[in-house]
Amino acid sequence: MASDTYTEIYRVVDQIPAGRVATYGQIAGLAGLPGRARQVGYALHALPEGSAVPWHRVINARGTVSPRSNGDSGVCQQILLQAEGIDCTLDGRTLLRRYQWTATPMVLSEPTPMEPG
Repeated sequence: MASDTYTEIYRVVDQIPAGRVATYGQIAGLAGLPGRARQVGYALHALPEGSAVPWHRVINARGTVSPRSNGDSGVCQQILLQAEGIDCTLDGRTLLRRYQWTATPMVLSEPTPMEPG
């Protein structure tokens, strides 16, 4: 079972729309964990196979896919990003100024219950 911290990270990552990316540090800050970008990486690594959380939309601050110890998952991530229309330069860099998600406080707030009519 994921910790509350991981659950919050997943909640933020789940908000990234298709065709946009966010950085590990950005997700950490939005999840209330400033300076803990590595923890975002650990949380995403802990996702079970087949999870619906769009982990592939999280990249490093240089705009590249972070290397992984298990080999080809970086290639898989680039393929998933390209399938969403996110272009990479020849050196594998995503242009953050073009594709970076800009979260708004409204998007990240908890939904409010509907008042009875």
